[in-house]
Amino acid sequence: MNTDFKIGLFGIGLDTYWPQFNGLKERLEGYIEVVMKRLQRADANIINAGLVDNADKAFATGELFRKEGVNILFLYTTTYALSSTVLPVVQRAKVPVILLNLSPENAINYSDFNKMGARREMTGEWLAHCGACPVPEIANVFRRCGIQFQEVTGALHNDEQCWKEINEWVEAARVMHTLFNNRLGCMGHYYSGMLDIYTDLTQIYSQFGGHVELIEVEELVTMRKEITAGEIKQRLQLFTESFDIQHDCLAEELEKAAITSVAMDRLTAKYKLGSLAYYYKGTGNPDNEEAIASIILGNSLLTAKGIPVAGEYEIKNAIAMKIMDSFGAGGSFTEYYAMDYNDDIVLMGHDGPGHIAIAEGKTKVRPLQVYHGKVGRGLSVEMSVKHGPVTLLSVTESPGGKFMLQVAEAESVPGPILQIGNTNSRYRFSIGARAFVNKWNSFGPAHHCAVGTGHIHTKIEKLGILLNMEVAKVC
Repeated sequence: MNTDFKIGLFGIGLDTYWPQFNGLKERLEGYIEVVMKRLQRADANIINAGLVDNADKAFATGELFRKEGVNILFLYTTTYALSSTVLPVVQRAKVPVILLNLSPENAINYSDFNKMGARREMTGEWLAHCGACPVPEIANVFRRCGIQFQEVTGALHNDEQCWKEINEWVEAARVMHTLFNNRLGCMGHYYSGMLDIYTDLTQIYSQFGGHVELIEVEELVTMRKEITAGEIKQRLQLFTESFDIQHDCLAEELEKAAITSVAMDRLTAKYKLGSLAYYYKGTGNPDNEEAIASIILGNSLLTAKGIPVAGEYEIKNAIAMKIMDSFGAGGSFTEYYAMDYNDDIVLMGHDGPGHIAIAEGKTKVRPLQVYHGKVGRGLSVEMSVKHGPVTLLSVTESPGGKFMLQVAEAESVPGPILQIGNTNSRYRFSIGARAFVNKWNSFGPAHHCAVGTGHIHTKIEKLGILLNMEVAKVC
């Protein structure tokens, strides 16, 4: 279980109420327990500070969250509470905060309420339902103090739309945590002249966090020479299990790919990589050329197991792929291939590795006599993304160097593809192929993007808010 990701939770109340209204405090604490149980997940620890009802507890709770290193904070307004019992917590935690304005029921039972008779009991019952009361006060104070916040309004029970939104905030925070701790490898150099993909590595640190490791191709070459016959045999067996290897693939090329695949596993383990961007000409150096020419199958396996690999040294797209994969959507390297105006779709794909875990059927391995625009020849993968809803994501760089997230939702649809030994899919967009291309290009993205399964724009939008990054939805 990964327990590095931590969710902070606390509720608020007013200690003056407890001696006045019997059972109110316990009832509100029960609400918090319901939220905690709904937030529980295998990949997170929940730090539940319970009910904060005075300033002293607020200071102590803030220190607790800071000490525990929580990644996101959920503030449940169970009843009216003073903003002075909230601000110290959030100021000390210094993480994104989500206000939970959750009523215990969809509505008060007015008839039963008005039959209670005793005014004290009626007031206690009302206070158990008035969690919305302090929200404007808290919002006012947060804004005046420069604290960004988000709010989820709904019901504690029987409100799945509300809980879908809450869970998306959790997912977005977990992905942000993943990015902040990701080690991105950069092996080789940029594709010469491909100006749109060039970027400033320091801005990667600044806006996404993590670590960038610059790796020499010669290190991979050295590791290839250390691979044993037993390791090659095992990797060839894995290839057979993972791919649909076509009859015209030569045993010699499969063995080269197996050697490189094992070496790539060693390389990623050595640097603890969570993603990788690579490209290398290899001209005039047979060892280097063979290593890069035989890399596609191994990098497809890495991508499928959560270490996305982007070709052409597309660092920004390696990040986009990591985001998509961290959301559980996959994240395959892609670009425009061609327009099909008869079917109103856009063909998209790319040479090099693909995310075989999101393929429609088993990914084919085909031999190529030439890698177009690149040095060498060898084995490549041919796959389409699973038919159904998909999301495209681009990490787009503005003129000032600020990154933004550009997203579009589409459908991967069946139909003829180009059987050229590359990834290749047909995508249909709600606004039509022409309008999609025009609108997508209007934001000035690099020509590569990541594609994953499912419609996850709302999750990406929340990630953008947490990263303080613009999100542009095309469709």
